[in-house]
Amino acid sequence: MAKKFYAVRVGRDGSGIYTTWDECKRQVHGVARAVYKSFPTREEAEAFVRGWEKGAEPEPEELWQGAVAYVDGSYDKVTGDFSCGAVLFYEGGQVEFSERFSDRELSEMHNVAGEIMGVLTVLRYCRERGIPAVEIHHDYEGLGRWADGSWKANKPGTQRYAAECRETARTVELRFVKVKGHSGDKYNDMADALARKALGI
Repeated sequence: MAKKFYAVRVGRDGSGIYTTWDECKRQVHGVARAVYKSFPTREEAEAFVRGWEKGAEPEPEELWQGAVAYVDGSYDKVTGDFSCGAVLFYEGGQVEFSERFSDRELSEMHNVAGEIMGVLTVLRYCRERGIPAVEIHHDYEGLGRWADGSWKANKPGTQRYAAECRETARTVELRFVKVKGHSGDKYNDMADALARKALGI
């Protein structure tokens, strides 16, 4: 596999260049407005960082070159069913997901069960289509924490979720972005509406 250089313009420790995704992820995961990009050569990576240090504003497409998805979940107290809603953007296209699930074990987690399935639905879509990277916006912190191992997955459902995230990360670059729920974020609200639609509520 060709070597990559990860240039971080804005990260936890400021700017820098890293040679592995794990090092880069530690700098940008959970950092608001982190700016980074991968390059095939160190020279290009250094030029990217220098451009920022000189005050050059990055073009929007420089911020992230993969898919961007928003996920949410819903729960039906009467039936015990749960659902996921998601909207994914990639290369100018938009795909929406709205699906209902019935799983007694997973439903004990209520809305979170739907959010877990929202992430997994997006990851499976990306794997099947060879999408190389995806940034997932979510409003429940555990989705990103279980995925990167900073929260221990204690339940069978969260353990399966964490395992699939790790497996996916072998071929798809993952980035999780925590957003505030019900705060007027257009696409987070859209994912919420898609989740509720699947339950008919």
